[in-house]
Amino acid sequence: MKDQGVGRRALLQGAAGMAVALPAGAALAQAAAREAPDVAAAVQQGRLPPLEQRVGSAPMVVTPNEPNGRYGGTLRRGLRGGSDHNGILRLIGNQGLTRWNMEFTDVLPCVAQRWEVSADSKEFIFHLRPGMRWSDGAPFTADDILFAINDCILNTELYRSPPTMWVIDGQPVKCEKLSDTAVKFTFAGPYGLFLQQMATPLGQHPTLFAKHYCGRFHPKYNADLAATLRQANVSDWAQLFRQRCGDIEIPSRWGNAEKPTLDPWVVEEPYQGGATRVTMRRNPFFWQVDTSGRQLPYIDRLNFQVYQDVESLMLDVIGGRLDLQERHIDVLANKPVVAQNMQRGNYRMFDTINAGSTSMTIYPNITHKDPKIREMLGNKDFRQALSLGINRAEIVDIVYLGQSEPWQIGPRPTHPWYHEKLSRQFTEHNVREANRILDRLGYNRRDSQRFRLRPDGQRVFFAIDVITALYPDNNDALELIKRHWTEIGIDVKINTIDRSLYYTRGDNNDHDIAVWPGPGGLEPMLDPRDFFAMHTQGTRYAVPWAMWYASGGRDGQEPPEHQKERMRLYDQARSTADTRRQGELMKRVFDICAEQFECIGVNLAPNLFGVAQNRLRGVPASMPYSWSWPHPGPSLPQQFFFTS
Repeated sequence: MKDQGVGRRALLQGAAGMAVALPAGAALAQAAAREAPDVAAAVQQGRLPPLEQRVGSAPMVVTPNEPNGRYGGTLRRGLRGGSDHNGILRLIGNQGLTRWNMEFTDVLPCVAQRWEVSADSKEFIFHLRPGMRWSDGAPFTADDILFAINDCILNTELYRSPPTMWVIDGQPVKCEKLSDTAVKFTFAGPYGLFLQQMATPLGQHPTLFAKHYCGRFHPKYNADLAATLRQANVSDWAQLFRQRCGDIEIPSRWGNAEKPTLDPWVVEEPYQGGATRVTMRRNPFFWQVDTSGRQLPYIDRLNFQVYQDVESLMLDVIGGRLDLQERHIDVLANKPVVAQNMQRGNYRMFDTINAGSTSMTIYPNITHKDPKIREMLGNKDFRQALSLGINRAEIVDIVYLGQSEPWQIGPRPTHPWYHEKLSRQFTEHNVREANRILDRLGYNRRDSQRFRLRPDGQRVFFAIDVITALYPDNNDALELIKRHWTEIGIDVKINTIDRSLYYTRGDNNDHDIAVWPGPGGLEPMLDPRDFFAMHTQGTRYAVPWAMWYASGGRDGQEPPEHQKERMRLYDQARSTADTRRQGELMKRVFDICAEQFECIGVNLAPNLFGVAQNRLRGVPASMPYSWSWPHPGPSLPQQFFFTS
């Protein structure tokens, strides 16, 4: 096996060299200078063990963005409603085996101190940091990872199918313990993207579930689980497990203050139904230090205020009552007013470099339950007419203030895999051609309001699902598209719903059309959901096909051959670490995707912005904007600090 870490052995060894530079037998007064005052007091009172026993012998060393970090303070940030759990994840939930560098180009050590990869990229050995602890002080070891993988994500009662990143060549990963601080993952075939996948939010499963705690809610480790279920008034152990231990992307991850974590801060006031705020306090067992050996995080507490509308959130931003915010406010229409109020609010603006492809992708449900709607939306020519009926120039001008361009989907123009046909076809506004296509397809009859009729006499009508609270610009664009499609005789209803209902309708395949910002602009292999049906929640144009792919053919609906071919090509691409070969295979995926034209893009996603209070330091002047690089988490907010 070849030893890997940062991508180059020398960099890894340098990082490890810094990690062992902590003084071992420092006097109590000296130790107190290396930890927050409240933690030092707890150590003096005997309520906490000394620093070295809390962070282990090889803590991760963080080089702060700015020197002279100070302990103290409460960081204020906003959430939107009761289903904005990823707003918490993006700030603190980046404690995976690996993590991204700031440039979003390479992976670095994180929970894993180093790793080794076999020559055929089938076996990965991760070496954990000795002495790491969960937030309740219990040791974090290889047993926790085996529990998370073998007993949880590979358990069909808890996960109907293993998450796709843990399946290669139709076979789930094999996870084995080599020692208390070493685990080996073995895949059925080469897995060239595994280290990168572990750095994304969806790669956090190995470090998510503490065995000593979550085992209480697992039948393998609790012989009296029936009594536990009765006490909790829950009939299903999987439901109780998720209530108490959560999952990567569900609110209950932040809804239990008792659950141990590896995060810099731990839940104090949980994110539960009706909560008006979520608070978190410092994890005294956090396993990272700065270059002077001072334990992180610098900031004492987090306060997530829960807002019921974006207007209230914006008022607190421009009034200087939030310390760090980009989520929900970073639409271009808000940028002028945010910029005008910087002095009043005592904040500065930072840039977020968009890694996405589109601001909004339209997903016609081509696997619709209704055969008549399925016939319409499943017809490529019909989708072409819908695309030609959109006046993208007007949307770019009005909604995105001219800071974008018409676009379908695919890697951004600056990406080496840019595919012109995939990104540019059918983006012109051509009402005449759209009408000609629809007439030819047999939708030439109209009712008294000039809307087209299906052959069975029903009006051509679709409901479009959108989460306005998350992406208000999507709703603004849809208002224009509704008018554009009215001009070609298509009647639509904009169905504004909350995130939980949006997911429920998609999971059940109940939607006509759904919209979501399209990924894959700078990370086309990490999030290829728009290129073929692979994401059971994200590939909204064919969720049943994605379920078939994710389950190895056991669930969902068998897709057509053109989808299967893309699935095979992608599986080949992710099995190799050769970027040239990856590019060749993904080019073939893009060719087929462009030919099939399953989803409709609107415009190229523009770069956006965020705000940080002037007294909050350590925040980068720019950072990637991506789900795979879940900003601002990879910039390590644990090294942010307040000047006063």
